Amino acid sequence: MPEALSASEVGKEIAAHRKHEAERHLRRDRLISIVEAVLLSVVALIAAWSGYSAAKWGTESSLSLAKASATRTKASLASLQATQIRTLDSVSFNAAFEAYANDDPRLFRVALKRMRPGYRPAVDAWLATRPLVNPDAPPGPAFMPQYKIPEEAQARALDAEADGHFADGHSAASTADKYVRLTVFLAAVLFLVGISSHFPLTGIRVGLVIVGAALLVFAAAEILQLPRPPA
Repeated sequence: MPEALSASEVGKEIAAHRKHEAERHLRRDRLISIVEAVLLSVVALIAAWSGYSAAKWGTESSLSLAKASATRTKASLASLQATQIRTLDSVSFNAAFEAYANDDPRLFRVALKRMRPGYRPAVDAWLATRPLVNPDAPPGPAFMPQYKIPEEAQARALDAEADGHFADGHSAASTADKYVRLTVFLAAVLFLVGISSHFPLTGIRVGLVIVGAALLVFAAAEILQLPRPPA
C-alpha cells in the first residue's frame, strides 16, 4: 500500500498549488493588462485622428457653404443686371419701332444708334424678316436667336457653380458627422476598457475587453471607408 502523506507534506502541496494558481492568475492579469493598454493606446490614436478629420471636414463644409453663398450673391447680381438690360433693350426698341412704323428714317437711325451694341444684331435680324408685312415674323428682336444677354448666361453659370459648392458643403458636413459618430464609438471603447481593470473577476474584465475590441474593429473599419480629411 502506498505510504500516506504527512500533514506537513500535505501543507507543502497545498502551498505549492496555491502559489502555482497565484502565478497563473498573475500571468493572466498581466496579459489582460497588456491587452487593455494596447487597446487604450490604439483607441487614443484613432480617436485623435477621427476628431482631427471631423474638424477638417467641418471647416471644409463651412468654406464650401460660404463659397456657395458668395457665388449665389454674384448670380443674383448678374440676374438683376440682365433684367435691367432687357428692360432698357425693350425701351430702346419701342422708340425705334415707333419711328420705323411711322416711316421716319432720321428718327429711326437715331434710335438705332442709341441701342446697346449687343442688341443690334438681333434688331437687324428681326428687321430682315420684314415684320410689317410678314405675318410669320417673330414678335420682336428679343425672340430672335441673335438676342443674347451675357449677364443671363453668367447668372446661370454662377447658379450652377453655387449649387456645386452647396453640394460639396453638404457632403463635407455629412462626412464630418460620420467622423463624430465614430468618435463616440471610440469613446465607448475607452470607457469599457478603462473600467475593466476595476473589476476583480477575470471573466468580467475579459468580457469588457472583448466588447471594446469589437467596437474598435467596427470603428476602424468604418473610418477606413471614409474619405481622408482635406489638405
